[in-house]
Amino acid sequence: MRTSTTGRVGQYAALLAYLVFLAFPFLWLVSTAFKSPRELGSLHPTWIPRHPTLDNFRQAFDEQPLLRAAGNSLLAALAAAVIAVLIATPLAYVMARRRTRLAKAATGWVVVSQAFPIVLVIIPLFLVLKNLRLINSLTGLVMVYVVWALPFALWMLVGYVRAVPTELEEAAAVDGAGRLRTLVSVTAPLLAPGLVATGLFAFITAWNEFFFALVLLKTPEKQTLPVVLTHFIGAEGVADLGPLAAAAFLATLPSLIIFAIIQRRITGGMLTGAVKN
Repeated sequence: MRTSTTGRVGQYAALLAYLVFLAFPFLWLVSTAFKSPRELGSLHPTWIPRHPTLDNFRQAFDEQPLLRAAGNSLLAALAAAVIAVLIATPLAYVMARRRTRLAKAATGWVVVSQAFPIVLVIIPLFLVLKNLRLINSLTGLVMVYVVWALPFALWMLVGYVRAVPTELEEAAAVDGAGRLRTLVSVTAPLLAPGLVATGLFAFITAWNEFFFALVLLKTPEKQTLPVVLTHFIGAEGVADLGPLAAAAFLATLPSLIIFAIIQRRITGGMLTGAVKN
């Protein structure tokens, strides 16, 4: 009993330390966003601002077009998430149900492709988009985001599809449903939590992405939020810390809000009640 209690205490302590490690940057960001310039320059920083102020938020909106950049990021992220899910769903279905060598090779390639660094693919992507005349275009950026998110989206959805009992699809086939009808009417509804989780992954990846947007977007009117955040850093590398923290805090809110809304669907049972004994 003592060993079991000690083990649980150790597990909870490790979990608490991990949560503190994850929460520290965000809490410090929130604290910095509400501090006055005098507190930001203090040699003895505090967790809780002594005199909270919204001046950093006002200054951030005055200095940079945050709303326009947020709109660009939202448009690109939503489009990339929807397109990636629409493309990945039928492909994942085929890869999960067709246990051929080609399907296994495709699954292995999907996993291996995640190890490729961004620098390795940015030049070929840039040349392709240049030939298509999609440089400095949100359409081109969305295409890149879809290509970048698709391998991991496929890998996620293949696991969800394999968890769906084949008996349900066989019953649909007996009733005369074809492959497409079975996918749309039988399998897809059971994949709802997986589709939501995959879309969330694609959205957050696109929303937070910086390097592709920096290289492909040139005019300020089309720049996304992560790129605009760098404008709070001066030419000499000196950051306007207060407005930067305020803008970064606002940039993290959409991901947090979306995850809070749909987290129950992600963690819910995917096949609860689908199969009757």
